[in-house]
Amino acid sequence: MPIQIKRKSVHFSPDPSRVIVRPFMPGGRERAKKVIRRVMELPESNALQLLNQILRDFSSRHRNVTRIFLKHYEKVEDIIKQLGYGAEQLAMERQLLIGAYFSHEYSIESAAFFNPSIVEDPDQSHLPAGHKRVIVSFRATGEGHVSSIVFRNGVLDANGDLAFSSPGKFVDEAETIQIHLYDRQLFISRIRELGYGHEDMIHSIFHRLQETFTLQDLENSIRQYEEEKKPDETERGLAYALKWMADAQYLVSFSLDSMIAERVIFPVTESERKGIEDARFVKFDEEGSPPKYFATYTAYNGQSIMPQMIETIDFCTFKVMPIYGKYAKNKGLALFPKKINGMYVMLARVDGENNYILFSDQVNIWEEEPYLLQEPEYPWEFVQLGNSGSPLETEKGWLVITHGVGPMRRYCLGAILLDLHDPRKIIAKLNEPLLIANEEEREGYVPNVVYSCGALIHHGELILPYAMSDTRSGFASISVSELLQQMLSGTAGAVEKVRKVLIVEDDPFSQQLIRQILEGAGYATEMAADGLQALVEIGRCSYDLILSDVNMPNFSGYQLVQFMKNKKINVPVCLLSGSESREDELKGLELGAVDYLRKPVDAELLLLKLARLRI
Repeated sequence: MPIQIKRKSVHFSPDPSRVIVRPFMPGGRERAKKVIRRVMELPESNALQLLNQILRDFSSRHRNVTRIFLKHYEKVEDIIKQLGYGAEQLAMERQLLIGAYFSHEYSIESAAFFNPSIVEDPDQSHLPAGHKRVIVSFRATGEGHVSSIVFRNGVLDANGDLAFSSPGKFVDEAETIQIHLYDRQLFISRIRELGYGHEDMIHSIFHRLQETFTLQDLENSIRQYEEEKKPDETERGLAYALKWMADAQYLVSFSLDSMIAERVIFPVTESERKGIEDARFVKFDEEGSPPKYFATYTAYNGQSIMPQMIETIDFCTFKVMPIYGKYAKNKGLALFPKKINGMYVMLARVDGENNYILFSDQVNIWEEEPYLLQEPEYPWEFVQLGNSGSPLETEKGWLVITHGVGPMRRYCLGAILLDLHDPRKIIAKLNEPLLIANEEEREGYVPNVVYSCGALIHHGELILPYAMSDTRSGFASISVSELLQQMLSGTAGAVEKVRKVLIVEDDPFSQQLIRQILEGAGYATEMAADGLQALVEIGRCSYDLILSDVNMPNFSGYQLVQFMKNKKINVPVCLLSGSESREDELKGLELGAVDYLRKPVDAELLLLKLARLRI
């Protein structure tokens, strides 16, 4: 029986009247000089009359537009000084007028309003019983397809119906405050991960810097290198990349008296000048600490993408920082809402095609080998898989809303269920899409697409915001119990879990014997000849059990167990040995092995032990 999807009547469409004032540079410095001269040559009375008309036309559209004009005037103040006008002596009115000529309105959502995520509002005070205040983020896209992050706030009532506050008449950009301190080793690691090469140049620039350095320090070192070495075109490209990487970390803050729906996080650095894409917000709970909110998103500068992370506690001040690490790449990173076994956990699409799990002891540094979680299996996901936001915790497991891309580039939403204690294990998955664009939803900028960046659970209902054809957004609700029942019951949506065992054994005869026993009992198996090969396999795929010989070349079974324990790799290991020594058995169990078997392996005993371990 199909799962019942209840599409809600609340929709968000692009609104071209939502405008901000952006800096405008008409044709470079030489052209700017001409504009400034023309403004300066206006008679005082004409200049005042023109300024008054501009303020009449635009003051009602922006909060404190004069402050914005002065801010943009400051951006060209050096040109004014170069022209010899004595910028310090200019009347305020003339400064405002020049600022107006170097400003323009930008409609932040004129093209699209899509890819939403939903989280619980930090403020849950003064609500009726059963109601929940929520914040929904959207990717808003305007002229030139430049994306920003915008918000709407509303209330979910006890029945799961949504009512949103009016967004107000103004849109406010944040005050931007650079964070200027960087870790040298982390910075160098990130450069190498991006594959820029030029080790000699990297060494020359960074050996001048301290262990921590500022943006200004980096720029000075690059300038010194350029003066000494006269770099070629590719080296100048690396210098540019270094500057935009250092420019990627900052704080943004908004006035406390602004409504959340008036706040827009617009691209402010070189690394994201072409857009901030697909923010996946999640409320993160850590024992002993107040809740905070994280969001992962993709910064795009027109050539390269960079994964970024936002941190906030109040949706008023936001810390923005790069996500580092060899495997923090491509789009679609989504953080779990809490640590698991003491580690941060992230969904990822490392190779651009499959779903992976990442683990780290730091929230923005991801160096550990990824675990392959899910590969395309059904026709509606043959092109690629991804996630649709952070996992949701249920009593049955972590519920992950996925997306799959099929024929005609049609995006569908699906679902998988992960083990609560070991999220590398898929307990169940839907073998049919959960949500497909209907006839009213399939037309738009990118036809036939439904997509989400994060849902929540409210009174047993999955509240799922989703984009329609990369143009507008809506909401649906699904009974969580019905969804889980379908996934776990073995009927319409469930997938029977085939237990997978990694056999780590250097003796070919023992390999084949154990493989025959396990595959005859319905287990899936893979082989590794020693502990080092086993580590590669563990990083490539998830396993329910590892059967490992103790004595092997390169990396023994004891070393394997110890390494997995140190790295918090939570896959049970059963050790195999031809030794009769009681001390050897005790050593393996003390290191963390779940059991110990003597060789040659007895088939009945092996299967009984697996049954006891529920594998």
